Amino acid sequence: MTGEQATAGSRTGDAAGPADEISPADETGPTDETDEVTAAVMAAARLLVGLSARALAEVGSALTLPQLRTLVVLDSSGPVKLAALAATMEVNASTAMRMVDRLEAGGLVDRKVNPDNRREVVLRTTDDGAALVGTVLEHRHREVAALVGRLPVDVRAGLVVGLRALTLAAESPAPDPHGAPDAARDMLPGGTAF
Repeated sequence: MTGEQATAGSRTGDAAGPADEISPADETGPTDETDEVTAAVMAAARLLVGLSARALAEVGSALTLPQLRTLVVLDSSGPVKLAALAATMEVNASTAMRMVDRLEAGGLVDRKVNPDNRREVVLRTTDDGAALVGTVLEHRHREVAALVGRLPVDVRAGLVVGLRALTLAAESPAPDPHGAPDAARDMLPGGTAF
């Protein structure tokens, strides 16, 4: 489906799914349209980061945004080992450990010996940590809902399709510019996937 078809489908209410909206065959390289979409996504990202920072400030938390991200990941993952937390956050283990140390000092995270393997430590949010995550996310949800509520209905529908497609693209391996299959790309120097 071309960009014009996707836009027309959004206007006419066709129910094309996000996978139908993007495909490697549609990629023609950077264009003015790509630049415009990139600028819009970057502006929306700044808006959402600002909403998160404001939510933290309004609940009186001294957490940084990276600390909040760590806490949210831990809260949504359940008890996890440090290596799994680091992998989920796409940081090295020492960075994750420093973040956990700060959160633990604040009473928001605790470490427990893994009952299945006493050499391992499992991380989890404390009740205070989970409560803070809930409060901040609820505050952020209210602000986003208020913004979305100000949009016309047809714009909201297009936003849902576009954001789902963007999320899908972020979760999928990046296409290889050299045409190598996915498994081969993973073996190439510098080959990365999301």
